[in-house]
Amino acid sequence: MKKSDFDFELPPELIAQAPLAERSASRLLLLDVSAQTRQDRMFKELPQLLRAGDLLVFNDTRVLPARLYGRKETGGAVEILIERVTGAHQATVQLGVSKKPKEGSRIELADGSYAVVLGRDEAFFRLRFESPEPLERLLSKLGEMPLPPYIQRHADGDDMERYQTVYAREPGAVAAPTAGLHFDQPMLARLRERGIDFGYVTLHVGAGTFQPMRAEEVKDHVMHREWLNVGAELVEKIQRTRAAGGRVVAVGTTVVRALESATCEGVLRPFAGETQIFIVPGYRFSSIDALITNFHLPQSTLLMLVSALAGREFVLESYRHAVAQRYRFFSYGDAMLILPRGA
Repeated sequence: MKKSDFDFELPPELIAQAPLAERSASRLLLLDVSAQTRQDRMFKELPQLLRAGDLLVFNDTRVLPARLYGRKETGGAVEILIERVTGAHQATVQLGVSKKPKEGSRIELADGSYAVVLGRDEAFFRLRFESPEPLERLLSKLGEMPLPPYIQRHADGDDMERYQTVYAREPGAVAAPTAGLHFDQPMLARLRERGIDFGYVTLHVGAGTFQPMRAEEVKDHVMHREWLNVGAELVEKIQRTRAAGGRVVAVGTTVVRALESATCEGVLRPFAGETQIFIVPGYRFSSIDALITNFHLPQSTLLMLVSALAGREFVLESYRHAVAQRYRFFSYGDAMLILPRGA
């Protein structure tokens, strides 16, 4: 397979630049893989599209205000995007700067504190933040929400709330698990009334999720690392759901990656650690029965994951349909519900 096998034409005006006024007011494209059909629905219809006894699995990671601005000792401007917090005062970051800084150089932040360059890890830099405050507190004071590169504006106060799921609780992500952005409290209440249960994983989404694939051959691509936790309580809940005939519905590709990373020889087990799982067509899923997801970038690893679940041609046909019907794309865009074969 080549990354060009997962390309599609997307008019730039369909890339959502801001959220809708109401989270659950998004559109929903329903894909039935068995019947090879699609329906244009609304996200508010989700409770009617699921069944009592189904289990929705959410990613409860919380997005850090992970974009900082500073200056090199020579005066040049620096944009710092946290990739991963690695200690109370250390992080792996991407640096937006005209000339890459050397090991040992310092970057002055807006409050007068400094970040020291410790070294490089390929495209990333390792920084130590010389501040009396822990890094998470420093970010809450100086940081900006790290909107994706295809959103052509600076984050504002609304993004502090809207680029965050309503159930976020475990700080550590630098990109939102965007399928969850469609859920508000009234929607969650309606789902509970319908008899649908909830479970949670944690996968801290890294900024690497937006890095384009450089290798043309899919087999040559190396995934970035992300930390996850699949707890024993969720594993038991999934086992009970399936034993009772219910479906496990992943809310977002991050949930799929977490659950499949915790699955060994078809058996889901509790797991905490890093994953570099790369799911492409031909992969056999063990842990999920359906998926709620947003629309993904052309030639992206996430589009490949969705194609593995629903079939590349059917997915690309559905994307072309979504373009024709003027769906909104990417993080603040509309959603899909994929019901695979047998779901």
